[in-house]
Amino acid sequence: MTRTATVRARMRPELKTEVEEVFDRLGVTTSEAITMFFSQVKMRKGLPFAVEVPNETSRRTFEATDRGEGLHDYRNLDDMFEALER
Repeated sequence: MTRTATVRARMRPELKTEVEEVFDRLGVTTSEAITMFFSQVKMRKGLPFAVEVPNETSRRTFEATDRGEGLHDYRNLDDMFEALER
């Protein structure tokens, strides 16, 4: 199937750069990611994720993790679940 439609959007340049770095790590182009998003919207007849305003606790947690605070590394899943049980 030929792809001839064009989608144009304006956004903050730093957001575009950061998102394209994620796409690169995933091995997809921006066009492929947008096509996947559109396909999911079509299949679900709506957005493929919940759109919510985070509560205060979630907002503080997001801000802390963005600063690199409160993050943990584990060698494997067993270590992670062991730490969660403590």
